[in-house]
Amino acid sequence: MSMPVPLFAAVGTIHGCPINVIRRRNAYFKVSSSMDHHNLSKVKSNSLRVLEWDKLCHSVASFARTSLGRQATKAQLWSLDQTFQESLRLLQETNAAILMHNHDSFNLDLTSVDLALVESAIKHARRGLPLDANEAMALLSLLQFVEALQLSLKAAIKQDSDWYKQFMPLSEMITQLVVNRSIIKLIQQVIDEDGSVKDSASSALKKARDQVRTLERKLHQLMDKLIRNETKEAALMVASSVGGRWCISSGTDQPTGFKGLLLSSGSGSIIEPLAAVPLNDELQQARALVAKAEADVLLMVTEKIQMDLDDIEKSLRTAIQLDMIYARATYSLSYGGTYPNIFLPEDIDGPLMAEPYRSKDKTSQASNPKKEWIFYLPKAYHPLLLQQHREKLSTARKNVRSAAAEIRRRKMQAENMAVKGEAEIDLSSLQKQVRALEEAPPVPVDFFISQKTRVLVITGPNTGGKTICLKTIGLAAMMAKSGLHVLSSESAKVPWFDCVFADIGDEQSLSQSLSTFSGHLKQISEIQSQSTRRSLVLLDEVGAGTNPLEGAALGMSLLESFARSGALLTIATTHHGELKTLKYSNDAFENACMEFDEENFKPTYKILWGVPGRSNAINIAERLGVPSSIVDNARELYGAASAEIDEVIMDMETYKQKFQELIKESRHYLTMSRGLHEKLLVSRRKLQDLGTQQRYKKMRELSEAAAVARSTLHKKVRQLRTSTMKQSQLSKASKRKLANNYKHATAVENELQGTNMSSSSIQVIKQPQSEKITELPKVGDTVHVSSLDKRATVLKVDTSKEEIVVQAGIMKLKLKATDVQR
Repeated sequence: MSMPVPLFAAVGTIHGCPINVIRRRNAYFKVSSSMDHHNLSKVKSNSLRVLEWDKLCHSVASFARTSLGRQATKAQLWSLDQTFQESLRLLQETNAAILMHNHDSFNLDLTSVDLALVESAIKHARRGLPLDANEAMALLSLLQFVEALQLSLKAAIKQDSDWYKQFMPLSEMITQLVVNRSIIKLIQQVIDEDGSVKDSASSALKKARDQVRTLERKLHQLMDKLIRNETKEAALMVASSVGGRWCISSGTDQPTGFKGLLLSSGSGSIIEPLAAVPLNDELQQARALVAKAEADVLLMVTEKIQMDLDDIEKSLRTAIQLDMIYARATYSLSYGGTYPNIFLPEDIDGPLMAEPYRSKDKTSQASNPKKEWIFYLPKAYHPLLLQQHREKLSTARKNVRSAAAEIRRRKMQAENMAVKGEAEIDLSSLQKQVRALEEAPPVPVDFFISQKTRVLVITGPNTGGKTICLKTIGLAAMMAKSGLHVLSSESAKVPWFDCVFADIGDEQSLSQSLSTFSGHLKQISEIQSQSTRRSLVLLDEVGAGTNPLEGAALGMSLLESFARSGALLTIATTHHGELKTLKYSNDAFENACMEFDEENFKPTYKILWGVPGRSNAINIAERLGVPSSIVDNARELYGAASAEIDEVIMDMETYKQKFQELIKESRHYLTMSRGLHEKLLVSRRKLQDLGTQQRYKKMRELSEAAAVARSTLHKKVRQLRTSTMKQSQLSKASKRKLANNYKHATAVENELQGTNMSSSSIQVIKQPQSEKITELPKVGDTVHVSSLDKRATVLKVDTSKEEIVVQAGIMKLKLKATDVQR
């Protein structure tokens, strides 16, 4: 029968971590005592141990900012008891926290909030006990943190209402919290930032503290007077507080000139002068009044808090949960995690794929993986190997900085050359270590497992990375289930497994008198009995540890059993060649092998899919210098047929490698072509924008030139009209000429408005030929422009085209030489 355990009550430990924290959104853990649950937990815990899940839990929990948050993160990750819907929610929480982090206006870092003190404050308030000042300040920090989150969320939603949906479910979690501003103001009014109650908190407190300060001042004056009166031992005497009472400490046991109470003696003496006794008594009473006044203030704060205790406790639970989410999010950001699309195996084609909330500018970046894969993890990293490499690289760089600082220090001290040379050599070696680590990062592995595959058989040499592959895929499955981003490239697709079982490493049990082989069989038997159609099973070196023929036969039988009625997916590593043939008689099987570089005699840690591994022992022995007679005899014993099979496998590996290289090259060229296409589109847009700008510029310049010409012509027409009115004797012929000039000016104006000529302010105006000039004018000559009936100065002469450029007023005109008169 299950028994609920209340919040904050310890219910055991997980790797030394007390479970006194919240389980997801509930405030209870359930403890089962059934034997089946115990057996399942044992098999499950063994699997988690060999996969080193506890180390990953500790790594993720280290990103939490509070002690309660770290404990809660470890407990939640270790439990691995989430349902599919809960896993979806955890992933959405992690993704929302990452979006908040990238938004730059949110702060989910709880470093400044001591949640343990807040928990203690809630306990004291529940019991009616007054809070201490530090607890009140911790509570204030929590309320201010929640208030700041709510304000940031409101500001983001005001900027774009879609943020509320993108920050789900954190936006709902934050908006549901209630913060009483009066509590914040009250704590700020009565408690100082250093955690002490302010003098202004109450009149009684201020009066008592003033009395304490007055008495202490009197005591200091009295002590100084007594010490100055001691002519001989004054230098060895000092006033000090012992047990809250002011005394005089002397470095000798010599009698003093004042009377007092001897409190201690020996190497020195401590004396309370009789004159200070009444003052000390008053001081003690005054301090008691201060303590009572402070307690009254804190009790008032406590009574105020009790009215909103449920809301405060909810804020505490939410803060712990936010710290857990913050830990998952910052772990993903630190190691470059990817949101995994998780799904139920039976709904692989259904709508239950988990999709993250993405910001508007990134919706087009995500592409769903092909539905043909049940497990799609491109470039997946083992999280612990990646962490170990980063730690080593960080340590190496730190050592380089320390060595460089030491060299600078020694140079400043001008030490001898031998010491300097030794330090420089040490720095060089440290720098080589850094370069070596930078050039040899962990190798990512691609996992592409098709839907029809139920059992994957991985072969390859020892230390080739088979076990690392098993652990990588197992950890990725558990990370996705726990709400963590997986360490792979985009479009990761992971089934939701109800449990991950693993049999890896040496499981010899001395307490049960079991051999290594027996230990493996016992573990595999329990796994087979407890795995379901939603489980993932990982078996390392199946069938090993016994006679090769019997081990191969047993391994084949076990894998066929898992394929028929076992887990959703079983992945096994082996050295037995017979297990490679299962693929060719059962479509539920698939082969893969770890690539081996025969030229350099080392594994590449890459997987070759669809290719069974071959034995390299004889070839390696030959290249390592084993006598040829032994190698030839080994090949004969190995058999010609097996050699032919290895030749075929080698050809398949070569073909696979070339195929992968061609795929990589094609992807490279595809990426380049996409980049060039995007650049061409950008260039096209720039050219279109430039053309539009140029057209607007030309039109603006023409409009300005037309306006100048129109203004000049209108001015000339007005002058001519004025002249006509004043000269009544003007002949009719002159009037006709004036009318013709006006009409011509109007036509020129219309032509300037409708033309789309070049940006130059130079205008080309043709007029009917009048008197031809037999000789071109020179620069600086004055000519008469008949069309404007105005004089102009020659600025430029083009003899080849018989054209001139003249300036009439503020206009520059380009005319034929025949269009002007001298």
